[in-house]
Amino acid sequence: MIIMGIDPGFAITGYGIVKYEGNKFSVIDYGAVTTEASMELPNRLVCLYDRLQELIKTFNPDAVAIEELFFNKNIKTALAVGHGRGVAVLSAAKAGVSVFEYTPLQVKQSVVGYGRAEKAQIQQMVKIILNLPSIPKPDDVADALAVAICHGHSYRMNAYLNRR
Repeated sequence: MIIMGIDPGFAITGYGIVKYEGNKFSVIDYGAVTTEASMELPNRLVCLYDRLQELIKTFNPDAVAIEELFFNKNIKTALAVGHGRGVAVLSAAKAGVSVFEYTPLQVKQSVVGYGRAEKAQIQQMVKIILNLPSIPKPDDVADALAVAICHGHSYRMNAYLNRR
């Protein structure tokens, strides 16, 4: 199964493409889609949409996993992330790819085994699980890979439970 993990954002959207097969993960590609602060909102969203469409077309994922928006005290930041998240969901839906959403707590629990894990712990586990030479940067990329790993674990568990 090929999973595309997305850590939605406005200025930076992290993505990670992983293959999950036989309870093993391998990384296919990862990176960040960035938009310039000088661009107007609609143009930034179009830029994000176009790049995500390219990635989906190139890697043909079986699923897209996205981190759910968590409560943020900064409303302006939350709205900006919401815009990016909406574009990510739309990109997957337009390509006919199923979208799965996970809370930050679920991602931490799945990757580290502890729902209150620190960012550094998550990043280190992503590096270990995917056998990477270093922790992916920026942080959004490691977060996207963590969401993809979370979906692999969740999908496997759901498949197991549905067989019983």
